[in-house]
Amino acid sequence: MDSGNAAWILTSASLVFLMTPGVAFFYGGMVRAKAVLNMLMLSVGALAVTGVVWMFWGWSIAYAGKDVGGIFGDPASGFLLKDAVVAKDGVWTATGMNGNKYPVSIDVAFQLAFAMITVALISGALAERIKMSTWMLFVALWITFDYAPMAHMVWNGGLLSGTGPISTAIGAAAHDFAGGTVVHINAAIAALVIVLIIGKRKGFGTEPIRPHNVPFVMLGAFLLWFGWFGFNAGSAFGANGTAGYAWVSTTAATSAATLAWLFTEKIRSGHYTAMGAASGMVAGLVAITPAADVVSPIWSMVLGAIAGVLCCFACGLKFKLGYDDSLDVVGVHGVGGLTGTVLIGFFAEGTGLFAGGDGKQLLVQIIIALVAIAYSAVITAIIAFALEKTMGWRVTEAQEVSGIDLVDQGERAYDFAGMSSSVIKEVK
Repeated sequence: MDSGNAAWILTSASLVFLMTPGVAFFYGGMVRAKAVLNMLMLSVGALAVTGVVWMFWGWSIAYAGKDVGGIFGDPASGFLLKDAVVAKDGVWTATGMNGNKYPVSIDVAFQLAFAMITVALISGALAERIKMSTWMLFVALWITFDYAPMAHMVWNGGLLSGTGPISTAIGAAAHDFAGGTVVHINAAIAALVIVLIIGKRKGFGTEPIRPHNVPFVMLGAFLLWFGWFGFNAGSAFGANGTAGYAWVSTTAATSAATLAWLFTEKIRSGHYTAMGAASGMVAGLVAITPAADVVSPIWSMVLGAIAGVLCCFACGLKFKLGYDDSLDVVGVHGVGGLTGTVLIGFFAEGTGLFAGGDGKQLLVQIIIALVAIAYSAVITAIIAFALEKTMGWRVTEAQEVSGIDLVDQGERAYDFAGMSSSVIKEVK
């Protein structure tokens, strides 16, 4: 066993796990006070349900099962982790080592944390109006039929991998280092599909719906940036130079994206806002994710800056197009993930158009992004429509107006006793 690799990937798994609480704070601060507990609980549901599904069959479908058509692994081979863990002398341990000489049980943990954060991202688009019970069943179905197969297709030698049939036919290896397609495009398209099915919040587009706690948003953004070091540097699957460079490129791109978003905002509105800074951070983190190991320092910053500007403008499209993506999952994760995935075709060392390559890398990146979009849209639509027809997604209009925290949690986030009516109105 390489103890250095083992320690680093186990630490990275823990950092990635921290990203889901980070996104809970990020999203929680962006909603109104009457919905903050529900927003936090949607992340709790993502953690808990995914944790159970992954133990039973999620791991097997994504990584352990025998390949079925390059789309998914069979759920039986690794059912209840039987391929990854075993009891020896009364103690549970790993069945063996993977190719990087650390226990396969650590891979289970690392990939589980990825699954948790991916489905949690979707919740931001659905804020303030969906039932907790419907959400939890959705998480189970989506991890089973969408996330786990997508992870298999991209990261386990499947249809969209660098050794898959699409890459082979084009003559260039598709590249997604840490989740441009599997995580960000996948989650954003799923979010958009559900939003189109469930409709808008009451008052969307006609009355201001402001974040109730911007410091929460900033805290969430900082936690996400910290956790992202495990997300990207951990995806080197070893304590090595690639992990170190992924840390560096992640920070370079995120810094550039934050500045680009802030300068864009300053030109448009005359202010550098805290919300803009937080959103710019996440846009840069998202965009560098698929490319962190293959773009140079200068190109990582260019990539981040492009993403910062594009995502800043993209977040306003929901008002023009009329879809209520409450917390800009599509604008940040969708546009950022697509930007990073496609720009690999321009900036990747040796294969990108601007870095010594031809057009093949660009072509394969566009194709895998389009296939990921199509797969996510179709699978999510089937699941979301089925849940709409059976359980229903939304609370009633009266419940939404009074506050979803009281409906689903039976609690309030804040005790308003002793506060003046003007202060209460401002908080709400």
